[in-house]
Amino acid sequence: MTIFDETYKLNNGVEIPKIGFGTWMITDNDDAAQAVKTAIKVGYRHIDTAEAYENEVGVGRGVRDSGVRREDIFVTTKLAGEIKDYDDAVAAIDQSLADLGLDYIDMMIIHSPKPWVDFQKEDRFFAGNLAAWRALEEAVDAGKIRTIGVSNFDEVDLQNILDNGRIKPAVDQVLAHIGNVPFGLFDYAKQHDIQIEAYSPFGHGEMLKNPNLQQIADKYGVSVPQLGIRYLLQLGALPLPKTLSEDHMRHNAAVDFTISDDDMALLKQVTFNDYGEFSGFPVFGGTLD
Repeated sequence: MTIFDETYKLNNGVEIPKIGFGTWMITDNDDAAQAVKTAIKVGYRHIDTAEAYENEVGVGRGVRDSGVRREDIFVTTKLAGEIKDYDDAVAAIDQSLADLGLDYIDMMIIHSPKPWVDFQKEDRFFAGNLAAWRALEEAVDAGKIRTIGVSNFDEVDLQNILDNGRIKPAVDQVLAHIGNVPFGLFDYAKQHDIQIEAYSPFGHGEMLKNPNLQQIADKYGVSVPQLGIRYLLQLGALPLPKTLSEDHMRHNAAVDFTISDDDMALLKQVTFNDYGEFSGFPVFGGTLD
């Protein structure tokens, strides 16, 4: 048994593979299709994309051409963060279905609680998120989507949906890796039976430059990326590594080891805030200005 065979059960009873394959920044549809086909060949059964990635056409083609039954592949896409009204959300959901070329989407999540240009501003867009959420709920009722969730939502954003929505969010997909884990949000999500997914599990590569992490990885005979994936799994999160390399796809999923309690405690103390060239992205603490 490998990590590919393991699943989490979401709060609606749907099973989701414990590790996913991310496709952010694979913007060419031919590249995306090939990457998805390769990932599925390697063993991944959870593919993550988004309207904003501009690769849904390629991702859908990769799923369809993989040779694996559609029902055995869990496909996630995201409603663009800029969409904060009902009508635009309805149209975008149908457009994602058309672009993916699939009869249904396993999970669709609101990409951001705020439009990206407003990510660092105070407005929480509560009404707009509820309008988009209603469109997602109705898509579930119509059989277009099996599961719905959110991404980059803080506790206050989640509480808005929990208090006013009809369907509880199944996941919150957030930035999380060794050195930067929102532990308070993890605890809040667990209390409300919301699964945390972790994007950028290697901190856009910056995590790999830490010599102390290399020492701990050496102790287990693994790489820093493998240590990072295992760490997130032991926190109960669902990591979403991305790569175009088949070797790296296999490597990232070879995590059949256990980090000791002492080393987990040590890893929880690691912190860093420098994302190098990627610091301009709002989710990494920069701005789009």
